[in-house]
Amino acid sequence: MAILLPLLPIGLMFVAMFAYPWIERWVTKDNRVHNVLDRPRNAPFRTAIGAAAVTFYAVQMMAASSDLIATHFHVGLNDVTYWLRASYFLGPILAFIITRRMCLALQRKDREIVLHGRESGRIQALPHGEFVEVHEPLDEYKRYRLVDFEDYQVQPARANAKGKVTGMEKLRGRLSRWYFEDRVAPVTPQELEAAHGHHDDHESVGAGSSKAQLDK
Repeated sequence: MAILLPLLPIGLMFVAMFAYPWIERWVTKDNRVHNVLDRPRNAPFRTAIGAAAVTFYAVQMMAASSDLIATHFHVGLNDVTYWLRASYFLGPILAFIITRRMCLALQRKDREIVLHGRESGRIQALPHGEFVEVHEPLDEYKRYRLVDFEDYQVQPARANAKGKVTGMEKLRGRLSRWYFEDRVAPVTPQELEAAHGHHDDHESVGAGSSKAQLDK
């Protein structure tokens, strides 16, 4: 048992990884066929789960060589063991939190680029003295790449045909809230049209100020 019991967590991890596609389909209630891979940032929870699993496996892999780590880096074996014990429990949690926040931040950055264009590095002075950076709009292909992803939302628990909310359905509703409570919605056509109209106004003001300077 001293050999088999430590292998139980890694076995459970591989079982969970195998079952995860069915778990996510159950949580999202999305039974469609998906043949196109998602960008990692557009599936924050799934990416964070993967990072946590890799961290969990990596800590156990390093723990198998704790004696070599101690001898090669000239540190105490007990200190290495204590750090590995802490990393065994805290590492996956920290990897999940950090990875998820990074994915959400990258989604917000993509949203900003779609709405306002990419940074051109050119600074322009407006007639009233304000300095703004000129942004260049993306072409339709790059813009499509940034906005084309599934916008999953929280699916609360629902009653069945008998009007009863089962325990499994309550669990699914809680998982759905945990999955998608923090989300970044893709840019809508209305938002894109409004942002482009604002961008055109800035361009016309900038062009007017340049013409006034030339006239002077």
